[in-house]
Amino acid sequence: MTKRIIVDPITRIEGHLRIEVIVDENNVITDAYSSSTLWRGLEVIVKNRDPRDVGFMVQRICGVCTYSHYKAGITAVEDALGIKIPFNAEMVRSLMNVSLVLHDHLVHFYHLHGLDWCDITSALQADPKKASELAFKYSKNPLATGADELANVQERVKKFASAKQGLGPFANAYWGHKTYRFSPEQNLIVLSHYLKALEVQRVAAKMMAIFGAKQPHPQSLTVGGVTCVADILDPSRLGDWLTQYKEVADFVNRAYYADVVMAAEVYKNEPSVLKGCGVRNFLCHAEIPINRSETLYSTGIVRNGDISKLLDLDENLITEEATHSWYKNDKPLHPYDGQTEPNYTGFVDKDTIGPDGNPIHTKALDTDGKYSWIKSPRYNGEPMEVGPLAAVVVGLAAKNPRITKIATQFLKDTGLPLEALFSTLGRTAARAIECKLSADYGIEAFNSLVENLKSDQTTCAPYSIDNKKEYKGRYIGNVPRGTLSHWVRIKDGVVSNYQAVVPSTWNAGPKDSKKQMGPYEASLVGTKIQNLTQPLEIIRTIHSFDPCIACAVHLMDTKGNEISQYKIDPIAMNCNI
Repeated sequence: MTKRIIVDPITRIEGHLRIEVIVDENNVITDAYSSSTLWRGLEVIVKNRDPRDVGFMVQRICGVCTYSHYKAGITAVEDALGIKIPFNAEMVRSLMNVSLVLHDHLVHFYHLHGLDWCDITSALQADPKKASELAFKYSKNPLATGADELANVQERVKKFASAKQGLGPFANAYWGHKTYRFSPEQNLIVLSHYLKALEVQRVAAKMMAIFGAKQPHPQSLTVGGVTCVADILDPSRLGDWLTQYKEVADFVNRAYYADVVMAAEVYKNEPSVLKGCGVRNFLCHAEIPINRSETLYSTGIVRNGDISKLLDLDENLITEEATHSWYKNDKPLHPYDGQTEPNYTGFVDKDTIGPDGNPIHTKALDTDGKYSWIKSPRYNGEPMEVGPLAAVVVGLAAKNPRITKIATQFLKDTGLPLEALFSTLGRTAARAIECKLSADYGIEAFNSLVENLKSDQTTCAPYSIDNKKEYKGRYIGNVPRGTLSHWVRIKDGVVSNYQAVVPSTWNAGPKDSKKQMGPYEASLVGTKIQNLTQPLEIIRTIHSFDPCIACAVHLMDTKGNEISQYKIDPIAMNCNI
């Protein structure tokens, strides 16, 4: 007898995400459905606007990925107008990208995904001295793991546990779940780094603000280049960025990377984390130039997990369809021709499992019809996973020297085979590898900028817009959550069409007309759930993608009318079933 499990909302992510799965009599997931429940309207809002304003508008797609969409919007218009930005501007944009990657991945692992691996209540039972000694197994010079520091961490969290709020921000999770594998001492190490990361992420945010004026929503990019001229030419501002970069990079190498190596060692025999890669096609695009000829990321396609073959990326083969999405046109369309006409058909009545494990009748997704505001992107008709795992897989296939060096060292440090990368564990590890890529090599972009400033201080390129001409252009690159592309058509001097194909659309999209699953859905099939009322396995797998559903969907009314109200229980830290 099959059962339906509903997890809504998936918390500790950006945006609104609902997951429904079907499990068999052995609690193994046989089918899965991913649904975003709010509509993104930015593609419609930017129509008939001055294209030079697009970047400032589309960065409001998300409150986390602000720089990613800002740069994408600016670059898409530059591509349409045929603008080649100065080298100084290119390097400054790279430094802002490095800042974003470091900030985003640290926050994700510790504050959004880390508690899927670390049991806080277990950490309270640890021996701080043993934990301190254990930390040296994973790092030659571990950070924030002295016996006194770890004892202090325990005391701080125990105060939460003894107070009225219980464990405070750590309350109402699935502590004691059978798939947790860290020892009490290992949990204490991660908990200490969780708290330390709260401080370090603030430093990473400052890095972005040095050249962006503020974070989130930086303001220094403009069509043609950058406007932060005074900051670029001020040695003290350059020195500030370098100092903060070194501090964050130090945390990545001495804490973040070490914790993921520890997780790989401990979880390598946990079945639920060795699955989670149902789609083995990967797409990545070059990003973060560090000099005039090299980028940190590589471009290409890997099919069926075969890293011996790197396939060329043909942008003409990218489409989005809406067979199971709440839009009118179901046909696969290239983004230049994409349509965004909502067609909401609602939910249906179905039986599911309630919080107490008993069956209840409730509203569920219409899985035979339309069930998500996210479209289904495809490459040559096939689903693709994008994100850090794709960046590592494509980087290995491309023989990218920097990615290959870090990924090879990780496999050596953990003793894991290459195949282990194709899993929830591997995806989590790939994000640490990608973060280390910026921590170890982002400095090359800084050095290129400083050297170039000695002979060239140009920051913006001249251009013109002919209102009698039609233009089209795109940005395609790699951002913290994966391959991002923005596509623009310009007519009569204004935007005539705009489409954003974002990482969480590639990964979280629903089934297509051929019933092919996207990466979220496919990653869950075959996973066994230990306890249907505590589906940690679902949450851990989905969190490994770092969902940013605000990027995929949201809605505004320009007349100021109230559209709807949404009430989220702040006590329900993980999910409602």
